[in-house]
Amino acid sequence: MPRRFLLTLAAAALAAPLAAAADRPNLVVLMTDDQRHDALSCAGNKVLKTPNLDRLAREGMRFRNAFVTNSLCAPSRATVMTGLYSHAHGVRDNTARRPDVPLSIPFVSDLLRRAGYEVAFCGKSHARSAFRDRKWDYYFGFQGQGNYLKPVLAEGTDGKDKLYPGWMDDVVAEKAIGWLRQKRDKPFALFLFFKAPHRSWLPPPRHRTLFADTAIPKPALWDADRKAKPSAFWKADNVIGNFKDVPDLDTFLKGYYRCLTGVDDNVGKLLAALKEAGKLDDTAVLFTSDNGFFAGEWRAFDKRFMHEPSIRVPLLVRYPRRVKPGQVCDRMVLNVDIAPTLLDLAGAEVPKAMHGRSWVPLLKDPKAGWRKDWLYEYYEYPGPHSVRKNRGVRTERYKYIHYYEEPQEHELYDLEKDPEERENLYGRKGYEELTKQLQKRLEELRKETGDR
Repeated sequence: MPRRFLLTLAAAALAAPLAAAADRPNLVVLMTDDQRHDALSCAGNKVLKTPNLDRLAREGMRFRNAFVTNSLCAPSRATVMTGLYSHAHGVRDNTARRPDVPLSIPFVSDLLRRAGYEVAFCGKSHARSAFRDRKWDYYFGFQGQGNYLKPVLAEGTDGKDKLYPGWMDDVVAEKAIGWLRQKRDKPFALFLFFKAPHRSWLPPPRHRTLFADTAIPKPALWDADRKAKPSAFWKADNVIGNFKDVPDLDTFLKGYYRCLTGVDDNVGKLLAALKEAGKLDDTAVLFTSDNGFFAGEWRAFDKRFMHEPSIRVPLLVRYPRRVKPGQVCDRMVLNVDIAPTLLDLAGAEVPKAMHGRSWVPLLKDPKAGWRKDWLYEYYEYPGPHSVRKNRGVRTERYKYIHYYEEPQEHELYDLEKDPEERENLYGRKGYEELTKQLQKRLEELRKETGDR
């Protein structure tokens, strides 16, 4: 894959001229850690208030069916930066033994830099290198998970890690905004990746008592029977109440929402800075998360599984040059699509080796023809939360999940009739042919993406 990727990239670079500088927007990619798709007030959340994120949706487009192809931090971030599936870029899990993406596979930031952009990275990479092995015009990042309240970061890829006072995402956003305010002759691309709302949840002091008097409602699936699902699901170590820092739903979600309120504060500051600099409407602002998160469904938290709370993420885009305000798109878009979309917006060639596709056509027509299915994969087992390896295929209506190591188990859902995935149809009479079709399509998708 790396050699083929580079050959394709080189050919594309020689073949395609860049768009005129005046046609190229600035790019800002904002990413949270573990934010589920409905942890936004614009997505119907009744507790959390996110006025600045809601503004992106109100003045741009909200994708209601955005997904990740591997619901885990490091693999997902590598996918965003490369446009490749985990099995291709090599970052399959979060373990200490995992490799970084080989330098022979370019990041989208490398390609944008080659296309004439100034590029910056600020925040959380969850890569062993902390993205310090890549070229950036500005870098301000931290290693590992980092600390919410005593953040240690380095300025510059060769900078020294040092303690900064303040809440992690406030510190990171301030540095990113400072860089945005600089005068420059080139378009810029900023990748601002927040730590929040990753566990354990320590909000900024200004929000530590937020929601204190708010009742947290239990989800409809709180009392659903875990054992109605395969043992690969109900044996997972992800039950709320079994961990000191996740003692109950109320404590967990209030901390989670307080951290997200801090993120929303900083998104507001960034939008204000872009407006003050006269660059807001010339900048495509994209907001998403690295994976979804269970919030009490089957009494679970965390992610990793292929079920909807785990794989669905928020995706908002504001760019008035291309997007009419208040648009909503229901097409299935993936994190593997982000890199080709950024290159398309920048007027740069999208390497054919990338697995994703640009959803720029959907910005014009949210109902344009699009993919009908896609591949999911998860590899970290044995590991934290004991979620067994699985892969699957999701169509617009159905989902098939295969826990492919012994003892093999399966799940099949009709999402049109059963959006909460309560009734596993695998092995039921009348679903034999559908099961065969989805199993065949799963193998086709694996072959199409080089998973052999």
